[in-house]
Amino acid sequence: MWFVKIAAWLAVGYAVLVAVTYFAQTALLFPTSLAGGAPDVLPDGGAMATKRMPDGVDVTVVRIAARKPDGPRPLVLGFGGNAWNAAAVARTLHWLYPANDVMAVYYRGYPPSGGRPSAKKLLGDAVTVFDGLEAPRGVVAVGFSIGAGVAAHLAAERSLRGLILVTPFDSLTALASHHYPWAPVRLLLRNRIDTATYLRDVDIPTAIITAETDTVVPAERSAPLRAAAKRLVFDTTISGAGHNDLYDQPAFVDAMRAALTAVEAGAGTGRGRN
Repeated sequence: MWFVKIAAWLAVGYAVLVAVTYFAQTALLFPTSLAGGAPDVLPDGGAMATKRMPDGVDVTVVRIAARKPDGPRPLVLGFGGNAWNAAAVARTLHWLYPANDVMAVYYRGYPPSGGRPSAKKLLGDAVTVFDGLEAPRGVVAVGFSIGAGVAAHLAAERSLRGLILVTPFDSLTALASHHYPWAPVRLLLRNRIDTATYLRDVDIPTAIITAETDTVVPAERSAPLRAAAKRLVFDTTISGAGHNDLYDQPAFVDAMRAALTAVEAGAGTGRGRN
């Protein structure tokens, strides 16, 4: 019967589509070619260094000294989105926070870092990088998009001064289910980042910045983080901004600077699982 043949072909097509999505998920999640490599020139006070991970992979970090030091301030450690490179993150943070030393990490698999990316490896690398830091005034972690999950995981594992999350999602599983409702995401997803779960183990000043018209990380995927954060000291949504054009908005600059001020004003240093 013709409808049986059509159903069979649809089933085969669906199976092929699911299989392609399964095997392509790492490339879709970590588009290393879009991030570009290291720049030839860093701002004055900038330097790159290589950190050896426990599995032997070399990960590159960028550190830029404060341009306008203003007393003892924490180091700002940045984790970019999946199409950012660390130099761009570091330059952005250096511009936003000229009184703070800033640092950013090239995710493994993102040149010049070696290895291949995965959520598990990125989370572990962040902890290893942190353990080698010299930051006598403590560290404020700033995460953008997928980097918000990395920053929150670090906060759950090590003592930080504070946390700033920009366009964060509650979990990668929930976000993938939103974008691929036709796929059995919970069965297929190999990369797991559970930002809301990490936040429940964290008791430090936390700031959340979202974009009003974000279609990459919709509002329902950021909202659970507000309930998960034990010490939410700053929370704002940038009006009219999307996931990628957020950074062009003057209100974003004001929000980022206000977020750091609120986080730095938080009493004491919190601790996650250490």
